[in-house]
Amino acid sequence: MTEHITTEILYQNTELLVCRKPAGLAVQAAAGYQTDLVSELKNRISREHGQKSPYLGLIHRLDQPVEGLLVFALTKAAAADLSRQLTEGRLQKKYLAVLDGIPDNREGALVHYLRKDGRNSRAVVTDGPQAGAKRAELSYRTVARRERQCLAEIAIDTGRFHQIRAQMAHAGYPLAGDRKYGVPERTADSLALCAHRLSFYDRVSGQERRFSVWPQNPAFSAFRAEMEAFLSAEENCSR
Repeated sequence: MTEHITTEILYQNTELLVCRKPAGLAVQAAAGYQTDLVSELKNRISREHGQKSPYLGLIHRLDQPVEGLLVFALTKAAAADLSRQLTEGRLQKKYLAVLDGIPDNREGALVHYLRKDGRNSRAVVTDGPQAGAKRAELSYRTVARRERQCLAEIAIDTGRFHQIRAQMAHAGYPLAGDRKYGVPERTADSLALCAHRLSFYDRVSGQERRFSVWPQNPAFSAFRAEMEAFLSAEENCSR
């Protein structure tokens, strides 16, 4: 039986590939029997290029319920370069989210400390340093508001476990559809979070690469007109 590939590859050269991960697919599953993104991509590369055990360097992750953009390295040299760009802030990621609640300010930054609770697969948030907790920073800006929800673009300065979900919920603005961090009622069928922008330096072409995608989660549909205007303006500014 032919394997069904659910992931869209948007760009690929000899050193890296950029793909769009669908919501619900784990990047790298803990259990061997569960389908994951890394296995999908390795199988695809193996079939298309005849490589028995292709190299696929994992540079960054997305939670299983999150959709959006990821870049993978196809060589160890590319993995080292992309990891360095991530550490230095040259590899940039931005997210779109629907929030249950509206921040008082249109733009803001959150600084907390996060500790991973592995038993319950949660991030525990504190406002100050604690044993085992790591500093977590993000910035946000609201794009549109409708009743008790808003569309926000979020950028993270640190890559912590469940960072966006945990920090926004702790601040009083949980993501729509997120049951894990205390959404009191059902506001969306699935987590309204999409890694919608990705940019980095491509060694092969010697150019900066920029990618963007539209969220597929229906929770974003109420903000479609505002989202189109926002993304169009952002695209014009980046040219």
